[in-house]
Amino acid sequence: MRYPEAVNLPFNRTILDRGFVPARPGDVGPEGGGRWVLLQGNAMVMRFDGKTLALHDGEFPAWAESKGDSLFLGDWEERPLWGAVIGTGSGLPEGYVAEPFNANEERIPGDIMSLGGLAHQILQWQRHCTVCSRCGGTLEAIPGTWGRCCQSCRHHHFPHIHPCVIVLVRRRDEFLLVRKPEWPAGRYSLVAGFVDFGESLEECVRREVREETGIEVANVHYVGSQNWPFPSQLMAGFVADCAGGELRVDRDELEDARWFCSAGMPESLPGKRSIARWIIDRYMLGEKA
Repeated sequence: MRYPEAVNLPFNRTILDRGFVPARPGDVGPEGGGRWVLLQGNAMVMRFDGKTLALHDGEFPAWAESKGDSLFLGDWEERPLWGAVIGTGSGLPEGYVAEPFNANEERIPGDIMSLGGLAHQILQWQRHCTVCSRCGGTLEAIPGTWGRCCQSCRHHHFPHIHPCVIVLVRRRDEFLLVRKPEWPAGRYSLVAGFVDFGESLEECVRREVREETGIEVANVHYVGSQNWPFPSQLMAGFVADCAGGELRVDRDELEDARWFCSAGMPESLPGKRSIARWIIDRYMLGEKA
């Protein structure tokens, strides 16, 4: 089977290759403004003309309340690109909207959403990693990297990337999907979870499926990955075959789990921005990569 191009999913760097020149960590950007990734909670604040969403262009907006230092991200389409977090109390003027990353209607273009995810991930790291977890000392930047060094004990800290698995389980012409209670009404997706201590990715797949649904799996195959910057996951996607077991829903994690087929799908699936939907479309519904 041809290797699938999951690298082109939003939040992965490849989707930005044509227009983005990243800054090196610590680079100071030019004066005179540029384009801005403005983050407000779980949303991007963007210009909206009634049809199209676009990044703010110019100086940092006077109406926005800054929640920390701005971050120079590099150049986007030959213009300086900046990231900043603004307060949730900042009133938005006419012509601007706060568009959630997880909005049901996917109006943010994939490349712009990926810039937003990158800014979100770096700014989250910088805001939350200010004190050494080893001794409580103050951290300073390690030149040329996103890492930080404790001024007291000299311990080095680097961005925390959390590996997760997500898996489509197949049983002949049926597919196992699950639902969490906090998801939108009717939404089902794939079994997923964080890798535990002393586990390979494939072992994590088997454990998560067993714990959440009671199903045993075999023939576990990796199919692709996606950076998921909310705040810092790396999603490793798999498909697997059902090897037995009775369906048993872990009510501490899930509201429901059931077998579906392509002729009888749930009311709602994950958004096209996610590797969950990418796997469902290609390995459940037969769409071409």
